[in-house]
Amino acid sequence: MTEEAPSGFDLRALLAERGGERYELHARHLNPQLPRMLHTIGFDNVYERAEGAHFWDADGNDHLDMLAGFGVMGLGRHHPVVRRALHDVLDAGLADLTRFDCPPLPGLLAERLLSYSPHLDRVFFGNSGTEAVETALKFARYATGRPRILYCDHAFHGLTAGALSVNGERGFRDGFAPLLPDTRIPLGDLAALERELRGGDVAGFVVEPIQGKGVHAAPPGFLAAAQELLHRHKALLIADEVQTGIGRTGDFYAYQHEPGVEPDLVCVAKALSGGYVPVGATLGRDWIFRKVYSSMDRVLVHSASFGSNAQAMAAGLAVLAVMEDEQLVARAHATGELLRGRLAALVGDYELLHEVRGRGLMVGIEFGRPSSLGLRSRWTVLQAARKGLFAQMVVVPLLRRHRILTQVSGDRLEVIKLIPPLVIDEADVDRFVGAFREVMDEAHDGGGLMWEFGRTLVRQAAAGS
Repeated sequence: MTEEAPSGFDLRALLAERGGERYELHARHLNPQLPRMLHTIGFDNVYERAEGAHFWDADGNDHLDMLAGFGVMGLGRHHPVVRRALHDVLDAGLADLTRFDCPPLPGLLAERLLSYSPHLDRVFFGNSGTEAVETALKFARYATGRPRILYCDHAFHGLTAGALSVNGERGFRDGFAPLLPDTRIPLGDLAALERELRGGDVAGFVVEPIQGKGVHAAPPGFLAAAQELLHRHKALLIADEVQTGIGRTGDFYAYQHEPGVEPDLVCVAKALSGGYVPVGATLGRDWIFRKVYSSMDRVLVHSASFGSNAQAMAAGLAVLAVMEDEQLVARAHATGELLRGRLAALVGDYELLHEVRGRGLMVGIEFGRPSSLGLRSRWTVLQAARKGLFAQMVVVPLLRRHRILTQVSGDRLEVIKLIPPLVIDEADVDRFVGAFREVMDEAHDGGGLMWEFGRTLVRQAAAGS
């Protein structure tokens, strides 16, 4: 295409002129609590650029990303192959989203995605993980003719109304009722699952093979046994792989860790985007799709205005090519083993460190009540103010002193979750483990800036309660 003369809009000039107002703009026009929270805990940095598993602040300091944008940046930031694919698709000037044709890119991406789960046959493309879950809920209900979906305690499947109905965390649900009449069971509780299935009104069971909140894996054998129960009662197994899929756990999908598990519907998103263009996908069996789209009258019974757009499809195809070319599934497995092994070896050294768990590059670090009197009294004060404050005390110095970005795994949890880009290497593991040791050393010294910050958090918790 011939490049047109520039218009009056200049993005670089706009950012140069007003980029410094970022926190004020958010406080004035967006979620007012976000800048307030970032200022309070000292996370109000200004980041200028990023590449791979690292980004740099306004002073040129390098930061290690162990969060990957909540899992979106599976390939790291600005992977050159994905960038080139997006430039190529924009330069091609395709007749995109005409709504009345069958462009090749969605079919090609569906073909590639389905190759990783050969028991599945068709794909619906949307724009996010929550939309992928919404699609699965609708398809399961329609295909089975049943109204009810089962889900797990502490599950997270998204925040739109349908997905929120299968969200196991009360903090997200409060104030948004009435929701869909779905039913929660404990993760791993086969007896509870079977009890609910006896009524004959269950369409399906949606489950994260590893829960993002707390990084709890389904017990060994649970998914296979749940699948057998569901199919016996003519209900569907829905695997939410929005965060765990696309190589995160050292398998392409986390459900593949357990032999014989073949979900009827699989939801993916996040890393499939390459970190650029939102994309979600719901993979399913042929008979389910044929029931939903049963006639030409129902051709648009479920659709998405921006679903299957060329930019998202190009990004997804590039991501899958990079996953194979750079062997990132195997790399996530190996680097994850190294990271978890190095961290697990510290459990005996620190009484505040309770457990290290996870799979691949999805790692949970849990803290617990110490045994020594001095530490126990400080721990008790934090717990009385608000559970989860100690984990936040660890996250803050990791960023402020060591320039490593992490996250607490959920509200009121003493768990840090590590979900770094799949491209991190041994040097990055060394950097994180070394910094973590320094933070834990200070925590066990019983004084210093870390516990001073803890007192600040206690005051804030008291003021907010």
